[in-house]
Amino acid sequence: MRNPTLTFLILLFTLGISKAQETSYTIQGLNEPVEIIVDVWGIPHIYAQNEADLFFAQGFNAARDRLFQFEVWRRQATGTVAEILGERELKRDIGTRLFKFRGNIKDEMNYYHPHGELIITSYVKGVNAYIDLTEKNPNLLPPEFKLLGIKPQKWTPEVVISRHQGLLGNIKDELNIARQVALMGEEKVKELNWFHPKDPILTLDKKINTDLLFDDILELYNAYRTSVKFQPEDLVSEHQNDLEKYQALAEADEYADQLAESEAYNNIGSNNWTISGDHTQSGFPIMANDPHRSLAAPSLRYYSHLVAPGWNVIGGGEPEIPGISIGHNEYGAWGLTVFRTDAEDLYVYDINPNNPQQYNYKGDWENMKVIKEKINVKGSASPFEVELKYTRHGPVVYEDKNNNKAYAIRCGWLENGGSPYLASLRMNQAKNFEEFREACKYSHIPGENMIWADQEGHIGWQAVGIAPIRRNWSGLVPVPGDGSYEWDGYLPITAKPNVFDPPSGMWYSANENVTPRDYEYWDAIGYSWSDPYRGDRLAEFLESGRKHSLMDMAALQTDVLAIPARQLIPLLKELKTINTRDEQGRQHLLNWDFKMEKNSIAAGIYATWEKHLKKSLTEQLLPAEAKKYFRSIQMKKVIDHLVMPDGTFGKDPIVGRDDFLIKNLNGAMEELTKKLGEDMTQWQYGQLKFKHALIKHPLSNAVNDDWRKKLEVGPAPRGGYSLTTGNTSNNDNQSHGATFRIIIDTGNWDHSIGTNAPGQSGNPNHKNYRNLFDMWANDKFFPVFFSRKKIESVREETFLLNPK
Repeated sequence: MRNPTLTFLILLFTLGISKAQETSYTIQGLNEPVEIIVDVWGIPHIYAQNEADLFFAQGFNAARDRLFQFEVWRRQATGTVAEILGERELKRDIGTRLFKFRGNIKDEMNYYHPHGELIITSYVKGVNAYIDLTEKNPNLLPPEFKLLGIKPQKWTPEVVISRHQGLLGNIKDELNIARQVALMGEEKVKELNWFHPKDPILTLDKKINTDLLFDDILELYNAYRTSVKFQPEDLVSEHQNDLEKYQALAEADEYADQLAESEAYNNIGSNNWTISGDHTQSGFPIMANDPHRSLAAPSLRYYSHLVAPGWNVIGGGEPEIPGISIGHNEYGAWGLTVFRTDAEDLYVYDINPNNPQQYNYKGDWENMKVIKEKINVKGSASPFEVELKYTRHGPVVYEDKNNNKAYAIRCGWLENGGSPYLASLRMNQAKNFEEFREACKYSHIPGENMIWADQEGHIGWQAVGIAPIRRNWSGLVPVPGDGSYEWDGYLPITAKPNVFDPPSGMWYSANENVTPRDYEYWDAIGYSWSDPYRGDRLAEFLESGRKHSLMDMAALQTDVLAIPARQLIPLLKELKTINTRDEQGRQHLLNWDFKMEKNSIAAGIYATWEKHLKKSLTEQLLPAEAKKYFRSIQMKKVIDHLVMPDGTFGKDPIVGRDDFLIKNLNGAMEELTKKLGEDMTQWQYGQLKFKHALIKHPLSNAVNDDWRKKLEVGPAPRGGYSLTTGNTSNNDNQSHGATFRIIIDTGNWDHSIGTNAPGQSGNPNHKNYRNLFDMWANDKFFPVFFSRKKIESVREETFLLNPK
């Protein structure tokens, strides 16, 4: 077990700074002065005298640090990307507008908090106040605006409540499972997928023509959900990358993205745990959380500290959203991991041959609702006019006019309360678990395991997420939209699984199924979960019987012990390899401690061998025509096949399985020889040619070499992989994982530590753009101070906001 170093540089920084830099702004829209202290790690501690000014200042400050990220978010949220990137982004903008929240905006804002309208509008005013400053002083703009030749545009509350970036549902898998069933049959599909804890019905209704399911039905939905990718032509000419270089970089990224998508879904991210004082050195509960999302510069999340009457909360969240998603207040701490919740369904309709805007519902023709919009497109003389269509179930994503069919998606997240993480506003003020659970009732998206720990010694868990109740189907395949398949309302969120002060004194999750066997409301629980290995490692560590410290928790968050390796490598004992090189590889594995350390040769051999095993087994088990409809076979299924071989491996399954293991070891050794050379001493896992982290910026591929060096952060060698608690994905260049982490000892609110790579600032010219990267890459943490005294000791910069 590694012991990550907790590096406290407070004394060094305080001795090195004689006087913190101070900047004053006089701003229209404030009621009273606000002080923002930025510490040496870039965390803003915002002190306001009233609620409206607090969230005004949060918006102002977040825009100050992340303005280009804000502008990309705003364009994605409003369906205006084509306005700057041209026709190639038109389908994204159509999809965005198709899935726009169209309910009452005031009711929507007040759903998240009794003062939701005040909070969100104040936040938006703060964002716009900073944009106003950039109009007066363009030097405040981060360089991306100059590279693209654009300016930031003003925000509205509709931008804040957008759903575009949330973890929304399983609609892609729903369609692909239907395609699998059409090609292979229901039982084969169940054999190859790991559905649990219940057995889903995958039977397709006979009214659905399965031949038609292979069209690109989700094109608009997928366009709406993808990240924005810039090309050289989008930039001012002198900053553009060479087209050939760009294409090579883009192709490499596309391949990496495909690998990342399959692995990220099966091991979709985050670890969290809460343990009582009976298991800690301090005698108080500890809460730890490390959400796993895509690596990017700037990072997805952002630390803030909000202080005003009724508010004193610190932690992280997506910077474009007011409040704190993960962190603590003066009473308790909370964190989250994904709890798979299926809030999407694909409906198939018969269309009136005489009127394409009517669909069959319960034997009658029902009119679609039609909304007309215009989309500005760069390079086009006039706006593109689009008709957005809706059935009673939801947005129409595809029309097959030749066969008189239409497809719509019903989305639980289009109800009031579907904006990700905004319900955290209520959690931010919770004083105990009862109030925390009450706040959880408003958390619709994403489905999450919300955990709690407080200073009174209590811990708890509440699963959240809007959960439709399906009485006559599983939700894993499309259904007719003729009225024969309807949701029976939503399960109350507090009826989802929960626990308060469990007898074990601990609760933990890593996206595996954690639903108790005696749970009652199975109609609202999903069937697809992550592999169990990260959760198993949490259990091993936390239930060891020792008294845990903050540093123990830091070690667990960055732990690289691979449980799958511990199950597979013993199968190599006594087997005969093909050649001397392969035998050396086998011996490396047999003498290894199963830890995916970045300096380990065996870790690199294992990672490559596991990849070959998985790929070969997939090739062996899946019909060629079905492969494209599987993300990948889950590792749990791979291990089951190899530990308990059946006729898949021939007449003698043991002999066939052993041959399979050796053949794939040979393939792995050949790959590593080509990749890293003949000298096996140079095969260490963590290195530029193998496992590393180079964090890319959205403009990385589009800009010239000089700018790329300024925008990208790294590389740095890494250990771990997707199935270790220190989840670093299965790509050579880490694509997913925890850049944001927090660990909180409730006995002393100043005893919290965290990470946030590559840095708090989104401005490549700012020192805080990459200042936290090396610390993170080497598994080190910084203090997350809460008390004014401690914060003053690490003050680096102060912003004074004064009312005009």
